[in-house]
Amino acid sequence: KVTTPGFFILAALSMTVGNLIALRQTNVVRMLAYSGIAQAGFMLAPFTVLQREAVADRIVPSVVTYLVIYAAMNLGAFAVVIAIARKTRSAEITSFGGMFHYAPGLTVVMTIFLASLVGIPPLGGWYAKFSISMVLINSNSWWGYGLAVIVAVNTAIAAFYYLNVAKTMWFDDAPDGDVTPVKVAPSVVTALVITTAATLLFGILPSLLSDAAAHVPAVAAAVGH
Repeated sequence: KVTTPGFFILAALSMTVGNLIALRQTNVVRMLAYSGIAQAGFMLAPFTVLQREAVADRIVPSVVTYLVIYAAMNLGAFAVVIAIARKTRSAEITSFGGMFHYAPGLTVVMTIFLASLVGIPPLGGWYAKFSISMVLINSNSWWGYGLAVIVAVNTAIAAFYYLNVAKTMWFDDAPDGDVTPVKVAPSVVTALVITTAATLLFGILPSLLSDAAAHVPAVAAAVGH
């Protein structure tokens, strides 16, 4: 059985170690992979205050909310990487230079995903982080307060490497000067439409997701019986 200190350590280490390693990456795929470890830490955070009655019924819904939103924005980001890699044959961050000039649509949606991963309103990521932070703060415990601070610090660390990719796409030059338009497969377009819509919708109208997530514990209990 994992105790409160155990969840605190797991969440804090996952967030911090994942972000610090992601910060050093020069490859977008590796960066997203290590940032996924940090995102797992965010999702573990509410379980630290599992024994606090004031927020016990909000823990699972907040985690489900975070998981759904993270899946949308992360899958969308990977879809863009796949589309661009078919042209550049690389996933290095520098290979995204000048992307706005030859793939403006992909640049815009990738920026949406990156900004959402940072947690910038009104995109889905802001509500994901907000729901987690509110559970920690409203727990009225030192464990919750401490982890809320760690969440804030790690959000700032993540912003640096996510926004660095956005800066490269918008302001850097294409490394080989090739600005030939990118051909995007229909399957990738479909994936981008769905993930972009979800990222925007869950940020602007978060109640659509939070209301559904609130019923998850009851549904799970009913299935268990």
